[in-house]
Amino acid sequence: MKVGIGLGSNLGDRLVHLQQAKRYLLSLSPEQWHRASPLYETEPADCPPGTPKFLNAALEIEFTGAPRTLLKKLLAYENAHGRDRTMGPNAPRTIDLDILYFGEREVMETELVIPHPRLAERRFVLVPLSTICPDMIVKGTARTVRMLLRELPSKEGDVRFVQQEW
Repeated sequence: MKVGIGLGSNLGDRLVHLQQAKRYLLSLSPEQWHRASPLYETEPADCPPGTPKFLNAALEIEFTGAPRTLLKKLLAYENAHGRDRTMGPNAPRTIDLDILYFGEREVMETELVIPHPRLAERRFVLVPLSTICPDMIVKGTARTVRMLLRELPSKEGDVRFVQQEW
């Protein structure tokens, strides 16, 4: 099943954190099939004052397990690589891995909502995602990624292209 994952980092060597996470995510994909967005530097959204800028990207992989299995793997990776969840949901972090979509599936559980509940509201998610699947219709919106991006208010976060390959 094709799965979209949003990646972000704003502590330490952000590029290295994203590169390591990408390698890990590819290890979960049969034959390491993937599509990767370029890297973007973004303003923190809903974060405490003084929070450093993020590097963000989107990655699509093939995953054969269940959504909850993938979530457990992502959380374990984040924990092993310095993500401190005791600081709150919008605190600075070495790595942030979010399931954006899981094929055509919709999941509504306490700890897991797919598609990601704020996907349609976040420029730092939609810009990278638009480079790998601009015409994908986001479940529950009846709009494509490209349409959602065009409809976002211009005040919703600055996103700056950093580099194509990472």
